[in-house]
Amino acid sequence: MYLLGLVVLLTGCEPREAGPRVLRISGQTMGTQYTMTVVDPPETLTEQQLKRPIDRRLQQLELRFSTYDPSSDLSLVNEEPTIQWIDVPPELAAVLGEAMLAARHTEGAYDPTVGPLVNLWDFGPGAKSPPEPPTDEQIAETLKNVGLKCVDVQFDPPAVRKSAPEVYIDLSGIVKGYAADELSRLLVELGLGNHMVNIGGEVKTSGTNPRGTPWQIAVERPEPGPRRPYRTIELSGMALATSGNYRNYFEMSGRRVSHIIDPRTGRPVEHQVVSASVIHHSCMRADALATALMVLGPKDAMEMAADQELAVMLVLEEEGKYRDLITPEFQQYLPGKEKSEQ
Repeated sequence: MYLLGLVVLLTGCEPREAGPRVLRISGQTMGTQYTMTVVDPPETLTEQQLKRPIDRRLQQLELRFSTYDPSSDLSLVNEEPTIQWIDVPPELAAVLGEAMLAARHTEGAYDPTVGPLVNLWDFGPGAKSPPEPPTDEQIAETLKNVGLKCVDVQFDPPAVRKSAPEVYIDLSGIVKGYAADELSRLLVELGLGNHMVNIGGEVKTSGTNPRGTPWQIAVERPEPGPRRPYRTIELSGMALATSGNYRNYFEMSGRRVSHIIDPRTGRPVEHQVVSASVIHHSCMRADALATALMVLGPKDAMEMAADQELAVMLVLEEEGKYRDLITPEFQQYLPGKEKSEQ
């Protein structure tokens, strides 16, 4: 399922009265909202003129990767009852290849074949209300078709092969980040180098904000209800992705069942991490890594972050209070005041 936005923008990004011209556009995509801020565009460029190519590209991506649209390229692969090679568009092969690479780098904590488990726990298309938790037998059976062993991809010619017709590929843990990268690339091609793109909480920045300084982004406080900032970071030319378990869940026997499923066990995660944020030059890579860190839990997540020198912040909830674990690579993006508090 596409996640709700986990990042909010601070008012510190608002322009001064005598500052540069700013265009802001927004809309719906991938089951969530996108927003975009462009600084110092040509005077002749209107919001509507800019929105047209943006929405056109987003529609292309939905037709490529949606698991909710039965006519999308990915849905057609999932429905194909064969174990032979299936021809796919080059873009689908490329993003799946990146997803499989991320799965290897995270030792399966992120997995593009986790879709059947997400659906089994009633977090995917066709979810029942109220949700019906699966049995141990159903989980064990579903796990047979989950894992990198179940999918092959080739790029020339672009094609995908499933180990069984039932294998189901879900790229929602990476595609919002990819979309943010793509929209940023499109804006640069249009000569709009100072911008911020936010797709449901996955953020890509370029250049500077209306004040001529790095973009100020707030990681959301990890709790239901009104969105409030937790920590501020400053970005220019970098991306931020945040994954959390505090909005998409259901209650069962007095405990919270998270939508984040561990592909290795087939069960929702149960640990103290409620939010994981990653800064990376690629929003697509940050998106996948944030999901993996949520799966791994605090110890293993921080060990992986240290091994790979990742810019990571984990927020833990302990007895109703929050504390965070921050790598040195992430700390450099905190404003001076927040750095001094570490």
